[in-house]
Amino acid sequence: MTGKVQNSGHVFVSKLTLTDFRCYGRAQIKPRCDHPLVVLTGPNGAGKTNVLEAISYLAPGRGLRRASLAEVARQQGSGTWAVAATVDLDGEPVKAGTGIEQPAEDANAKRLVKLDGYLATNSNVFGERWSVGWLTPQMDRLFIEGPASRRRFLDRMVLGLFPDHSRQVGAYERVMRDRNRLLSEKGFSADKVWLGALEAKMAEHGVAVAVARLEFAGQLAGQLTEADESPFPKADLAIDGWLEGLLAEGSAPVEVEILFRERLAKCRALDGSKGRAGNGVHKTDLVVIHAAKGMRADLCSTGEQKALLVALVLANAKLQTALKGQAPLMLMDEMAAHLDADRRVALFEALSSLGSQCWLTGTDSSLFEELSGRAEFFNVSDGTIQPSSQ
Repeated sequence: MTGKVQNSGHVFVSKLTLTDFRCYGRAQIKPRCDHPLVVLTGPNGAGKTNVLEAISYLAPGRGLRRASLAEVARQQGSGTWAVAATVDLDGEPVKAGTGIEQPAEDANAKRLVKLDGYLATNSNVFGERWSVGWLTPQMDRLFIEGPASRRRFLDRMVLGLFPDHSRQVGAYERVMRDRNRLLSEKGFSADKVWLGALEAKMAEHGVAVAVARLEFAGQLAGQLTEADESPFPKADLAIDGWLEGLLAEGSAPVEVEILFRERLAKCRALDGSKGRAGNGVHKTDLVVIHAAKGMRADLCSTGEQKALLVALVLANAKLQTALKGQAPLMLMDEMAAHLDADRRVALFEALSSLGSQCWLTGTDSSLFEELSGRAEFFNVSDGTIQPSSQ
């Protein structure tokens, strides 16, 4: 983990161009970047969230909707799509782009990533230059859904401090799928040497994932504890996972790796019969506690759950700023409409003070009146994006 640095960097999108992306045939938006907040207003279905989704593709992963390549392409288009941006890093313009050059239905179609004109291996290259965080209405159920959503949320936050985390998670999942397939198809006749090699890789990547999660959670817990009093409640965190638990108890990573390999080997018959691995970091859960009440987040009210979620995202953004010297780019979809007046003001103030750009959307422009003169406003309607006054 890097130490704290004195300077604070920023990330601004100064130009965004969408081609055959969702509802947009061709659209361009050029923020002046004289304010950290960019507000998109317009009716439901106008394409506001699509803009945020496009920006989220300037980060590792599948974007804020986790959509397939085909879902992103405009229905009336060619089946291809592209997102191009100029990203300002402390005054240094960086050209970033991603998309597909063949229709998504084509067997050879794959997502391409470019940085300053050079083709990159994958989207992880974005995470090495900046990070992007977001909150969407779909995340409101995070604490009451199954652990998979919370695990993805956790890993997305970890990625902000450890750019290699996405590669480790992806490698773990690929090796796990290969092992599941081999056990399902071959059973007891599966090649033991091959299985052993897959399990060794699964243990290697799994322990790397668990180590990063634990270190991040410890850092975030400290940030949450030190946070000033605000309308957003403080939270306590716990990582509920077998590998993470062994590491937290003091076991060395190499010891945990050996124990994991042994358990995988012992559970081959059971895993083969179920068609999936019963142990590993793909089972981990993030436990969030409302600190003042000592209550699990899933037992809190809907409003408290929303406030806890905002508190986690803001704490993560401040942690990244403190440790990396660069605040993350933030995307907030319809957040203002679901917060009371005090929390809405507190959110605007917190986002404005982070140092990087934040994009917000809303159908009710009156919710953003207090940002007049402190934000850039755009109106989104029928697949068009136009500057507006507020």
